[in-house]
Amino acid sequence: MSPDRPNDPTLDIERHVAAIEPQLIAIRRDIHAHPEIGFETVRTAEIVAQELERIGLSPRRGVGRTGVVAEIAGGAPGPCLLIRADMDALPMEELTGLPFASTIPGKMHACGHDIHTATLLGVGSVLQAIAPKLRGSVRLVFQPAEETVESGAAAMVADGAADGAAIALAFHNRPEMAVGRFGYVRGASTASSDEFDVIVRGKSGHAARPHSALDPIVAASAMIMQLQTAISRVMDPSRSAVLTVGHIQGGSTHNIIPDSCLFQGTVRCRSPESRDTMEASFRRICDGVAAAMGVTCEIDYKRGAPALINDDGVVDAVIRSVSEQFGADKVEQLEGRFGAEDFSYFSERIPSCQLLVGSSQPGRDDRVHNSDYQPDERSIGLGVAALARTALDILS
Repeated sequence: MSPDRPNDPTLDIERHVAAIEPQLIAIRRDIHAHPEIGFETVRTAEIVAQELERIGLSPRRGVGRTGVVAEIAGGAPGPCLLIRADMDALPMEELTGLPFASTIPGKMHACGHDIHTATLLGVGSVLQAIAPKLRGSVRLVFQPAEETVESGAAAMVADGAADGAAIALAFHNRPEMAVGRFGYVRGASTASSDEFDVIVRGKSGHAARPHSALDPIVAASAMIMQLQTAISRVMDPSRSAVLTVGHIQGGSTHNIIPDSCLFQGTVRCRSPESRDTMEASFRRICDGVAAAMGVTCEIDYKRGAPALINDDGVVDAVIRSVSEQFGADKVEQLEGRFGAEDFSYFSERIPSCQLLVGSSQPGRDDRVHNSDYQPDERSIGLGVAALARTALDILS
């Protein structure tokens, strides 16, 4: 530490991170080699719990089925700051050829959740060491099942993981951004993710006599085309949405009109109002086309994770802290996306912000959910420093 800056939190955090970074990388590589998907994160959760116990915390296991929660008590009363990391991997084959590549066929950490888990363990280590300086408490939340339809965040919230927290932070590695840089989004960072299954029922018949049948394939096709008008003619153009049909199935041969046709897809929206508008329009269009064409339809419309809305006040606090730690030139505003992120179950209850941590290795063009995904491990220590500094500033 520089003698003319004896109480500089930037240097203090850098020193602590440098001391623990090799161990965090080792933990990340162990988790990477043993990926677990969905709620199956039993081994990963036990590694997390044991590491939290090693630094002097008392973790709660089995929160949200296989999640882990630990509290760091500050030296004075104050608010509770929640910081969340996801732990689960993806059901895909790894093709990186790394010495610590997945040892489990068909499972891989292709989204960097192993990076996230190691990072939050590092944040816990730093904040536990400086806990007397904190006014309030920090809740470390290690979540399973971010990549699945059945949300681990929703399960943890149901088990009380968000109760009493005043502010929530999350983070995600960003392979499109160089390591050493950080990003933030104002407002909606991700979109809600809803799924639909529509079965159109008609009347089967011979292809040569369509007048004696009620063709569900033609009706389903009309519905699919008309549904895009919900985007172009119902939605406010300033409130965009995405509707995608990803699967259609009907019939079994060339010359038979079938009894039914199924189509499935997703709807993504970046505000609660848009979400309500899209669902109402979806149902109206499908029912209207069915009535016009003399068929019936069964709609199963399932709401998933809501949009992740970043709170401006928390965003401002994160920007200040990360800029103080690394320099304002390392922090940039980014555009929101239409992917889903179930941290939104926390953000809809608590003022929140998700920080984006650059993880691109020089010379690589990575994307998450890629079988050759290789984030830069330096992003672990940088993420630790950014989040620890933010927590220290918020709770000082």
